[in-house]
Amino acid sequence: MSAGGGILNGMTTLKSKLQDDLTVAIKARDELRSSTLRLTLTAIQKEEVAGTEARELSDSEVEKIIAREAKKRREAAEAFEQGGRAAQAERERAEGEVLADYLPKQLSDDELEQLVAAAVAEAKGAGAEGPRAMGAVMKIVNPQVAGRAEGGRVAAVVKKLLAG
Repeated sequence: MSAGGGILNGMTTLKSKLQDDLTVAIKARDELRSSTLRLTLTAIQKEEVAGTEARELSDSEVEKIIAREAKKRREAAEAFEQGGRAAQAERERAEGEVLADYLPKQLSDDELEQLVAAAVAEAKGAGAEGPRAMGAVMKIVNPQVAGRAEGGRVAAVVKKLLAG
């Protein structure tokens, strides 16, 4: 009987933290935080029931969803900014900052460059040369930076170092 008990508590720590924080935000009448967390939890629930059977997401999967939601906010903020809608852009940025609290600390440019430089050296050691080495370097560096740097940022540094 005790074997089934874990299923009820199977919720990931990150997801339960989001839900606890949502409850706190609602009680504090923090509209920005509560609506942002509500939307993010909805995205997580959608992901859980997508596919053939419902499943519990791991913390890293939940983190990917939060990162995707944060990226959506950044892109929307830019779009609103270009459209001359500063208030909406500000709101999207604020929502992005709420989500940033749940993501690993982003790598600084220096830290990212060091990781990529090591990966470039490793790829060259394995025989990958020039612009064609891009895929090999990305394969090495992506697991190391997972969640701590956006793919586009990583790719730009890889290109720069391979060209250099």
